[in-house]
Amino acid sequence: MSERNSTAAYEVLQERFERLSALYGAQAVLHWDRATMMPEGGAGARAEQQAVISLIAHETLTAPEVAELLAAAHEADGLDEWSRANLAEMARVHAHATATPSSLVTRLSRQKSHTEMVWRKARAANDYASLAPELDKLIALVREQAAAKADAFGLSHYDALLDGYDPGRRSADIDVLFAGLESFLPGLLQEVMEHQAAGPERLPIEGPFPVAQQEKLGREVMDLIGFDFAHGRLDVSLHPFSGGVPDDSRITTRYDEADFTESLMAVIHETGHSLYERGLPAEWRSQPVGRSRGMTVHESQSLLFEMQAARTEGFIRFLAPRLKAAFGGEGPAWAPENILRHYRKVAPGFIRVQADEVSYPLHVMLRYRLERAMIAGELTAAGLPAAWNEGMESLLGIRPADDAAGCMQDIHWPSGSFGYFPTYTLGALAAAQLFEAAKRDHDGLEAALAEGDFQPLLGFVRTHVHGKGASRTPDEIVSEATGRPLGTAAFKAHIEARYLNN
Repeated sequence: MSERNSTAAYEVLQERFERLSALYGAQAVLHWDRATMMPEGGAGARAEQQAVISLIAHETLTAPEVAELLAAAHEADGLDEWSRANLAEMARVHAHATATPSSLVTRLSRQKSHTEMVWRKARAANDYASLAPELDKLIALVREQAAAKADAFGLSHYDALLDGYDPGRRSADIDVLFAGLESFLPGLLQEVMEHQAAGPERLPIEGPFPVAQQEKLGREVMDLIGFDFAHGRLDVSLHPFSGGVPDDSRITTRYDEADFTESLMAVIHETGHSLYERGLPAEWRSQPVGRSRGMTVHESQSLLFEMQAARTEGFIRFLAPRLKAAFGGEGPAWAPENILRHYRKVAPGFIRVQADEVSYPLHVMLRYRLERAMIAGELTAAGLPAAWNEGMESLLGIRPADDAAGCMQDIHWPSGSFGYFPTYTLGALAAAQLFEAAKRDHDGLEAALAEGDFQPLLGFVRTHVHGKGASRTPDEIVSEATGRPLGTAAFKAHIEARYLNN
């Protein structure tokens, strides 16, 4: 085929993927609306809308001519580096899509929507029995998809799902990293708890903390970090998340009038996700290479801002008088030192999203083990609560009193997201390395955070992470930005320095 025809084939593919990008964006906004604004009675209609969009996107991506266009475009010699990377991503996305039959795409979409809505009611009522049958149906469909992808890619069923969330990642890689964490984390957790118990008393900060004031404060911090309200908004949902599209970012949190700390850090976490999306290369946003590079990198960005930066002593000291003013606080409980002790409290708890950064990886390890067992057919929905409770006791030494605080707490499995969970801890490892590298790159970074200035940190990740889009693998992005492969050393050093050496 001539160079001209090969280049033309690539241009046709670009047009097709631009249309797909618009479909994915519409799907993302519909999902946001379902989680925040949609009346309960709209669930059936919304499930059908999303199923149809999923099918249209799948058919657009898997049409017979796409494979022909990809083959032709690969003969083109005149493509620049970004275009070649884009073509490789087109091929990867196409391979994932063609591995899943259209009929399964529709069934999965409908069941995901239905199971998620059942979960919302079941969790509120602590009624796992009503969720279990629907979760079993969804697991069966996810296993069907995993089998189809495994056959297509020559991978294990779980690795085939994992690749969709973290391209190129394999469970064997995770096993090595998690084994490394487990070799020191339980002992380190105990050491940190003993160190804190021997330290100054953590004084209670009395509420109530009105939601309106929490929201106002959250917006002020978002603006400080760099959130663009001309291209985004903050809302409330049962489970905090970041969605929408780069030019229309939708993030959510949830509020507790007895405790402002959770919602504020959730806002910072989701702002980190949003900043990543907004920082992707604008000229490539409608193409696969211009998308985010999987969930390990995504979670590294949220945790970089929430855990690494926003819990530095300097930033908490900057934040403390603003907290005091926002809620009319008086007395020693509102001293920066005491607020810092609240934000750095380490103790095993039942709820993952409220967990401290020392115990958090243990929550993820539990979910990783359980979802692998579910995908392997070794664990059913009926057996999940008991397996969950036993795992919590084994890893964290605690046992939840009910399923709402146990296996029903997360939205991921009811929404069909199997293979996502390990990326939270992989992201934490990457965040520690990136923060370490950013401080090397900018000597005054922590001093800037103490002034409420996030620009040096944001500038570092704009250059080394956001601007790369999907032109590199997740591990290439981390190693190029930090000078070493993803590992546990920076995370261990960070935990020891923050929680033991003070």
